[in-house]
Amino acid sequence: MMTKMPRVPAARLPLLCLLLATLLSVSQARAQLSIDITRGNVDPLLIAIPDFHGEGADAGLTGRNIAGVITANLERSGLFRPLDPKSFLQSSEQLQAAPRFPDWRAINAQALVSGKAQLQPDGRLDVEFRLWDVFGAQQMLGFSYKTPPNNWRRIAHIISDEIYKRITGEQGYFDTRIVYISESGAVTRRVKRLAIMDQDGANHRFLTDGSYLVLTPRFSPTRQEITYLSYARGQPRVFLYNIDTGRQEVLGDFPGMTYAPRFSPDGDRVIFSRETDGNSDIFEMDLRSRAVRRLTDHPAIDTSPVYAPDGSRITFNSDRGGSQQIYVMGADGGNPQRISFGEGRYATPVWSPRGDLIAFTKMHRGRFFIGVMRPDGSGERLLTESFLDEGPTWAPNGRVLMYFRQEPGEAGGRGGRVRLRSVDLTGYNEREMLTPQDASDPAWSPPAPLAASNR
Repeated sequence: MMTKMPRVPAARLPLLCLLLATLLSVSQARAQLSIDITRGNVDPLLIAIPDFHGEGADAGLTGRNIAGVITANLERSGLFRPLDPKSFLQSSEQLQAAPRFPDWRAINAQALVSGKAQLQPDGRLDVEFRLWDVFGAQQMLGFSYKTPPNNWRRIAHIISDEIYKRITGEQGYFDTRIVYISESGAVTRRVKRLAIMDQDGANHRFLTDGSYLVLTPRFSPTRQEITYLSYARGQPRVFLYNIDTGRQEVLGDFPGMTYAPRFSPDGDRVIFSRETDGNSDIFEMDLRSRAVRRLTDHPAIDTSPVYAPDGSRITFNSDRGGSQQIYVMGADGGNPQRISFGEGRYATPVWSPRGDLIAFTKMHRGRFFIGVMRPDGSGERLLTESFLDEGPTWAPNGRVLMYFRQEPGEAGGRGGRVRLRSVDLTGYNEREMLTPQDASDPAWSPPAPLAASNR
């Protein structure tokens, strides 16, 4: 028998907030149904995701849409293989009573998702879902969500995250966004705009109008803010952009060229490189006081700095050893140590949110690679290879990377198309992200706060 979902009095439900009520989590089920994503090539788990049952035309369409987004998210992860709905022997409506587990075993489903979407008298959408272990014949997970109806897509992402977490033991990454540079126009007159979208490409919008050049957007780890480089006033400046309000502000006017600003883990500082008289060094700015501190002072080119997730160290790119390589130093700029020693040149290091790996771009014999290594330089693995792969950014769970790939140009002088792609740490699950125009320099957001339900 199914346990009823606990309810919270409507007076306690703020209209624009997501509220979650746990139904049941059966700890024994995890030992029976799980995926070890630390292994190499993982066989996808067979999962059945019927449409969420809905009473009425609007609720029925919303239920189908929610199931569709969950299906696409899990399939795209490479860890799940959603079964063809045509093979289902039990309808969504019949599932509201209880699963007939023999029917789902007959089609080899290992996991089953059932759900319901209902519009409440107060206008809110009430979504319930349950995750079932088919061969164990038991419920693994169940939640209820209340939200404005136009927020159904985010609910689908949150449910996807819950399923991913319950099966893999790792945090999901579906309720996130990507900011990137949208590119259009001729090679010699490229228009570059700041753009943002959900991690699956939905809810796409442009943040700048293309009247000025923008580069290297990066998310704050703690706030809905982006830092980026802009030529809005004819010279390169570091800007701060608030996604919710659209407010932009200049962080500072610095002499020389400024590159690749990034936030500290606490969101209170920005680190960047600045070029003066042909030499580039690394600086840090306190966002509250606007005080600037110099971290490196070397005749070589030091650039692309990124903090470790605990803020104790910084990885950066430097040619101080004679060629472009990756270094790690203390957060105060002390004790820099080279960590890349393979063949070729290394660039754009990015520390994993888990702290266990540093992703990078590698250039060797005319080819580009996206790879990872441990912070001490050991365990180097190359995940991709092409004419030009560059600019890796981590998903918040540290298991997936996004980057951009440029294809070779044409004989007539036209540049090759530029697209965003993702790859997991196994290197097997590589996919293209669809964008309206060419796309480069992606940056993955942290998980959005649950209270921000109307985005």
